[in-house]
Amino acid sequence: MPKLKLSAFISATCLMSLMFYGVTGFSQTPRSTIRLTTDPSISQLAPFEAEAETHKPPARLTLEAIDANGQPLTNAKIRIQILTPSKTPWFTTDFPIVEGTKLLDIDAIAPQGKVQLQQTFPIRGTYQLLVNVTPQTANAFTPFQQTLTLSIPENWIKYRNFAILAAVLLIVGLVGGWIIGGRQLIQPGEIAPQRVRLLLSGAVIVAIAALLYVNVSAEMAQSGMSMPMSHMAETAPKSDASAVRQVQGLEMRLTGDKSAIVGQPARLQVNVIDSQTKQPVSDVQLKVTTTQLENNWNAFAYEGLNDTTGQFSWQQQFFDGAPHRIEVEVFPSSNAIRKFQPFQVEQTIEVEGVTPPLQVRLTGLVYFTGLIVVGLLAGFGIRRRQQLPY
Repeated sequence: MPKLKLSAFISATCLMSLMFYGVTGFSQTPRSTIRLTTDPSISQLAPFEAEAETHKPPARLTLEAIDANGQPLTNAKIRIQILTPSKTPWFTTDFPIVEGTKLLDIDAIAPQGKVQLQQTFPIRGTYQLLVNVTPQTANAFTPFQQTLTLSIPENWIKYRNFAILAAVLLIVGLVGGWIIGGRQLIQPGEIAPQRVRLLLSGAVIVAIAALLYVNVSAEMAQSGMSMPMSHMAETAPKSDASAVRQVQGLEMRLTGDKSAIVGQPARLQVNVIDSQTKQPVSDVQLKVTTTQLENNWNAFAYEGLNDTTGQFSWQQQFFDGAPHRIEVEVFPSSNAIRKFQPFQVEQTIEVEGVTPPLQVRLTGLVYFTGLIVVGLLAGFGIRRRQQLPY
């Protein structure tokens, strides 16, 4: 009997071991994944510089769907959503309204399992890329989802400019504290010496002027962003004629939102049909380009195929409150039966800027005021120590 119990115990142990290693081996089985590469490299990416004289081209992102053996997943449909970094209330970015929003949402057809697009990143921080891969042919492979992260560091020029400004404010406060800390004669009927009163009055005037400047400039920026520039009025189309074209038996139509608001994605769609039969044409290549018109820089670009319904749709956010032009060029794909000369449609999108929240504006003012106060206290303390008898 003891031998029987021992044999049963050994058998149960072996069975549990086999089950454990089987589960472990299954959990470690390689799965399909997304491989992300950027041009320039991730270490060289930088956020958009609104003050730059010449704007850099948008970063090129390449996403490849590969199986467990490293082979591309062909005939795939890849949906890509790019989410901006979360809100930073204490260390805001250049575009605080953009924080914590959707920058791009695109459904791409990937015959070779690869998607390339160009995107300008407006702010620093960690972006999330939500990628969903599904087969165009049923049961060709198992659909999967993956979340990628892309960290964009702040441009070093921002830190340099802030350091210079902080040094100037500290010096101003230091000089003021030095003056206040000196021995001053108070005339009869005066609360404080004349130089101290003049200094405090000047500080109050500067603080009020700074507060007015921050608020008035923000309001003017909003009104300026929401209204088209005078030289842009000629560029904006007066009808939808440029968004629809019929050439060589094909009709291409660009539809969607005609206006947008910073912080909210706009919906856009391109349809290609046979102008005679009104049937969708799916063997064409599309090239989409988004250009900011005020300073003429590219915000987004994509080149790929439309789907079997002749349609390509996407959502994109215009983070700069200025008019943007959407251009879509169509040309035959490499294996297309129908041959034609490339042609394009375009549409101008009016973008309404949004004033940063009052909290964001006041936070910056508090920081600058705090630097002056720190310098003031330091200068006052140094001057008082020098006057103490030894």
